Amino acid sequence: MKNNLADRAREWLPDFLYRMAQFLEILVSCILVFAILISIRAVFLGLSGLNAGIGAGNADAFGDFLALAFNVVIGIEFLKMLCRHSVRSVMEVLLFAIARQMVVEHTSPLENLMMVGAIAILFLVRKYLFIPEVDSHHYRAAKLAENHEEEDASLPVH
Repeated sequence: MKNNLADRAREWLPDFLYRMAQFLEILVSCILVFAILISIRAVFLGLSGLNAGIGAGNADAFGDFLALAFNVVIGIEFLKMLCRHSVRSVMEVLLFAIARQMVVEHTSPLENLMMVGAIAILFLVRKYLFIPEVDSHHYRAAKLAENHEEEDASLPVH
C-alpha cells in the first residue's frame, strides 16, 4: 500500500508541479501586462513633463525619460519572452537590456567596451549559431508530422 502510494505520487507530482509553474507564469505575465500599461501612461506623462524639465534647466530630464521608455520596452520584450519561450526572444531581451545600460547609465569606458563586446557576441551567436527554424513551433510541428509519416511508411502493408 505504502509503495503504491509513493509510486502514484512520483507519477503525479512532477506533472502537478509543471502545471502549477505554467499557471504562475501566466499569472506573472498578467501582472506584467498591468505594470506595462501603467508604465506606458508614465511615459506619456514624462513626455509632457520633458519640455518643462528641459526648459527649466534640468539636463537630466531627457535621460530620465529615456530610462523610463527603455524600461517599458524591456518589459514588453520580457513579456514576449514569457509568452514565446524562444531563444530569439531571450536574445532580444538581452540586447535591449545591454543597450539600455549603455545609453542611460553613465558607465566607464571599460564598461562600455565590455557591453559592446557582449552585444557583438550576441550578434555573432544570432548570426552563426542560431537556427530560427528550430526555434519555431511550426518547424517542430512539421518535423513531428514528418517523423510520423516516416514511421507509417515503414510499417508493413497487409
